[in-house]
Amino acid sequence: MDFTPSGSDFGNTHFGKPSTGVPGLDYIIDYLRLGDNVVLHVDSIDDYIYFVTPFVEQAHQEGKKINYIRFAEHKPLIAPGENVTIYDLDANAGFEVFSTQVHQIATREGEGVYYVFDCLSELLSAWATDLMIGNFFNITCPYLYELNTIAYFSILRNRNSFSTVATIRETTQLLLDIYNCDGDVFVHPLKAQNRYSPSMFFPHVQRGENFVPVTSGVDGAKLYACVISRGLGKTERNWDYWDQVFFKASEIYEKAQKQDQSGGTEETKMVETICKMVLSKDKTILNLVKNNFCLGDLLDIKSRMIGSGFIGGKTVGMLLARKILDQNPLLKWDDFLEPHDSYYIGSDVFYTFLVQNGWWKLRMEQKCPDKYFQAAKELKEKIMKGRLPEAVRDQFKRMLEHFGQSPIVVRSSSLLEDGFGNAFAGKYVSIFCVNQGTPEQRYQEFEKAVRTAYASTMNEDALNYRLQRGLAEKDEQMALLVQRVSGTYHGDYFFPDIAGVGLSYNTYVWKDSMAPEAGMLRLVFGLGTRAVGRTEGDYPRVVALDAPLLRPCGNMDDIRKYSQHEVDVLNIKENQWETISFRQLTNEKLDLRLNLVAVKDWETEKKLKELGMAGEQAWVVTFDKLLSNPDFLNTMQSMLKILEEGYQCPVDVEFTVNFDTEEKPRINLLQCRSLQTKGQHTKVNIPQSIEEKDILFRSTGNFMGGNLELLINRIIFIDPQQYHQLPIRNKYDIAHLIGEINRLVDDNAETATLLLGPGRWGSSTPSLGVPVTFSDINHMRVLGEVAFFTAGFCPELSFGTHFFQDLVETDIFYVAIFPEKEDVIFNQKWLDEAPNHLGTILPGNDQWMHVVKVIDLSQAFPGKNLYINADLVSQKIICYTL
Repeated sequence: MDFTPSGSDFGNTHFGKPSTGVPGLDYIIDYLRLGDNVVLHVDSIDDYIYFVTPFVEQAHQEGKKINYIRFAEHKPLIAPGENVTIYDLDANAGFEVFSTQVHQIATREGEGVYYVFDCLSELLSAWATDLMIGNFFNITCPYLYELNTIAYFSILRNRNSFSTVATIRETTQLLLDIYNCDGDVFVHPLKAQNRYSPSMFFPHVQRGENFVPVTSGVDGAKLYACVISRGLGKTERNWDYWDQVFFKASEIYEKAQKQDQSGGTEETKMVETICKMVLSKDKTILNLVKNNFCLGDLLDIKSRMIGSGFIGGKTVGMLLARKILDQNPLLKWDDFLEPHDSYYIGSDVFYTFLVQNGWWKLRMEQKCPDKYFQAAKELKEKIMKGRLPEAVRDQFKRMLEHFGQSPIVVRSSSLLEDGFGNAFAGKYVSIFCVNQGTPEQRYQEFEKAVRTAYASTMNEDALNYRLQRGLAEKDEQMALLVQRVSGTYHGDYFFPDIAGVGLSYNTYVWKDSMAPEAGMLRLVFGLGTRAVGRTEGDYPRVVALDAPLLRPCGNMDDIRKYSQHEVDVLNIKENQWETISFRQLTNEKLDLRLNLVAVKDWETEKKLKELGMAGEQAWVVTFDKLLSNPDFLNTMQSMLKILEEGYQCPVDVEFTVNFDTEEKPRINLLQCRSLQTKGQHTKVNIPQSIEEKDILFRSTGNFMGGNLELLINRIIFIDPQQYHQLPIRNKYDIAHLIGEINRLVDDNAETATLLLGPGRWGSSTPSLGVPVTFSDINHMRVLGEVAFFTAGFCPELSFGTHFFQDLVETDIFYVAIFPEKEDVIFNQKWLDEAPNHLGTILPGNDQWMHVVKVIDLSQAFPGKNLYINADLVSQKIICYTL
């Protein structure tokens, strides 16, 4: 059979089909087709250039535009020239950013354009895993096909795993194996979609302008010797680059262990490589982890990983904090800390989940400003129904076998979460799995928790947070931290004895004698969900570590009222998370060491007895006995200060406490992140000679945000009595209206706005406050919560909560005002008599003017200014006109 083409078959095109620029190659593959993605499997970049150059020259002759996607460090494939556009992209920005940029380029350039991409194997240096290269090709190739483009790609032989090459083979239209053997160029088509000829899938050797099929003889022997020498069949080709790195790391570590010495420069370089692959992209975090983790630590992390990629900010924070403590000689931390039992689901699993379910195009739509929220809602719904990659499902099941029927928690740990300056506090979810039932039932519960955590990336609050902080275009892969829940079984319930938040710097001090540097705690009985959130009608114990038994409120009535009344627990029998009243829990005859967390409420027990309920106990959660234990207090303060020194900034930690048989507290450190604070700076002058008629409010304590001297331009005030009388549905209308006004404030520095309202801002219960989301108030400069006890409105000083973190990050000063207290002035008459400009700034809302008052100070009081002065040292605050 004669496989040699005749000269008449050659030409630039054949029946209108585009040419590769290499006549012999055109003949082998029957030319190109619009929509083709062409992948060359090569030994070197020069072999790739050998075929790229004629393709570009041919395109130039035909007047076709070439887009060169440049991202690698190898030499350029194409020189600048007419009809050539070079796009320089940074692959180190991350998979999502890079893929989005390519998608946007393709969308902007439109149909019929030609593309040349740098070698895909070079992406390994930026992404560290073949999996993500396969994902990139899987989403980019079909989109270019839709646009009727022709695109050239290459991969280097033995640099990518079999599975990645298989993914590329399945997705592309043309896959060509290229060999250069002592000057002879061989082309072996492995895939040619919608084409066939009797000789097409033979290897071909170039002879002049022709490519001749290799069927036997000298050429065949030369090719097969070349193939063998290039490593066909080597075991390493089965390995992902990720696995190769960790295999090498294990060799270095084992060698150093045998020699009982450090691995030296080789080990240092490997630590740096793995930190960049697994722990963080953030330079500050990278410096911390490189200075604290050794190669053995990183291999331990790998042993608990499922999938590849980053483990995320929350996981890194937890591991880093424990390592910093472990290395500090001040205390023997093994005597105080519970060991953690955690697994880490790598961030690559999240993107693979999106890609394999076919949602990447929707993900790209969600990047568009006009579809930012709309597409997110659709994607969130799809994520909750998606199927997780098969490769990780088996690993999930093995992990669940490890945990048995112990309760576990699935915690978000995104790339940006808990970083310096962006805490994402409360924006993503943590899901408790009570983990009861058959293995299949427990697996289904766990998989649902994973999907829920992934879906939380599309939560409106999280999207608003990213938008506000300029992070909407950042790479935000979602890793997950899976932890065994710290706690004890009490009958049908499971929960820790104590959970809490600790801050190494306390900006909420309410006495002159307190030092902010001493730090503070926020403690609850049961699960820590009540410590990090603003819980309706409930008050965690706020503890200044230099005055632990001192309370902002003094008498027993106040202590009883401003204490914890509900407890979050895991109900083992019902296989669910639930909230139960503290009184009910204490009367279920459970093995609870209440004396460590509460005090007897003899007055209430007396009343219960009078009502015929003599057997019922009454306790008030105070933690007084624990807070009288200097060992516990010293341990917590030492922990916070050591971490603050390690992080070189104030820190915020989450923890649990469980008591052993000797009532010794054991601490489980769950999370650590940098804490943004507003310190004292220069002492602020509190004017003493202001007449009372010129004071809007004056108080002692009950504010957060450090020292403040601020000129206020606008006041928004919600009348408590009028708001109280509204039906529930109208209270939500008021929240929506506040959001509209908030969005009119472009710059909270230029239009400094004081927002005053009854009770708690952001309450989920409208009877306790205005049910806004944080994005409805994020442009305010000062947030005031005013107590009106007759209507049930009471502020909560939420220091240490996710709400507090939002206020600090957004630079919003907070004040709680209690008008009924003797030393407090709140001049509502001043507000009532001021003109209302609501109709001016937001026409069409006259029906709410009796509830919402907007006071433009320059118009209401020409020639006068409104100031707020707050001094952290004296704990004095005053808002006055002058």
